[in-house]
Amino acid sequence: MKQVILFFIVFYSVAGFAQGHQLKERTPVERHGQLSVRNGKIVDADGKAPQLRGISLSWSIWEGKKYYTPEVVRWLVADFKVSLLRVAMGVEPDGGYLQQPEAQERLVVAVTDEAIKQGIYVLLDWHDHHASKNAAMAKRFFEKISRRYAGKSNVIYEIWNEPEREEWKVVKDYALELIPVIRKNDRHNLIVVGSPHWDQDVDVVAKDPVTGYDEIAYSFHFYASDPHHQEKLMAKADVALKAGLPLIVTEWGVGEADGNGIFDREKVKTWFDWLEANRLSSVNWNLTDKNETTALLLPGANPEGRWPPDKLSPAGFYIREQLREYNDK
Repeated sequence: MKQVILFFIVFYSVAGFAQGHQLKERTPVERHGQLSVRNGKIVDADGKAPQLRGISLSWSIWEGKKYYTPEVVRWLVADFKVSLLRVAMGVEPDGGYLQQPEAQERLVVAVTDEAIKQGIYVLLDWHDHHASKNAAMAKRFFEKISRRYAGKSNVIYEIWNEPEREEWKVVKDYALELIPVIRKNDRHNLIVVGSPHWDQDVDVVAKDPVTGYDEIAYSFHFYASDPHHQEKLMAKADVALKAGLPLIVTEWGVGEADGNGIFDREKVKTWFDWLEANRLSSVNWNLTDKNETTALLLPGANPEGRWPPDKLSPAGFYIREQLREYNDK
């Protein structure tokens, strides 16, 4: 009898450990499922704010292009513990989507497919400051990409990165052109609409948001050490949040808006604490090895990941620590 009892104790102990281990190892998409917008917030399948945290790849041209590999995605998931990856597809510069659409699509698909395999969320970013001038090509891209990824709850569509000096009406009209193109193929996944003035004037957007479509969120950007991105900018976002505008921080950096400047840890902490207090999902800019403050890698870092600490920049070391601490909770 004692042997039988001992057997069941051991059996259930092992089973309990295995179940706990399995739960801990669930991917972000397995934990959160289909994202949606409810009552002015991005929520998961359980109706809770998932607070995804991750990294933005750099422009899919120039130095950042070499990191558009499945190996890098796997390393970001395994080592940095990202739950969200932003794929910043270059559009207007030489080599971008306007000139080489098929080549750019191949880069995007390679890393997006791997992100889906790894069970993380992925932001497909039309990385264009003048998207309203390139609406025909944007429609072409999002029609193809939404057809490919319809039904994949990992995917989020970001249709205009950082409108520069456009009025909200221009940005909104563009969104109303693009949203039906995506919704024809993909009825459920989030669509992120840009905000005027480099994704900063979300208080203006909150007064006149897009209507008639579900699962629409809005992008907000900041650079934590930039002297122009302090209390006044945070107040704009607070106004939008109070008004019930669903925000996602699709780009933020530890330095200044030009990618350089200082890395002010006190100011970064202030912004990081604000993200946490509001349970906002966010991605940090950016994965490249340029000699810039906001670049996460030092020059010569391996295009296949597996970066030792001495190949991480101060920003990269900091962001890795934060992601590993907070995404493991």
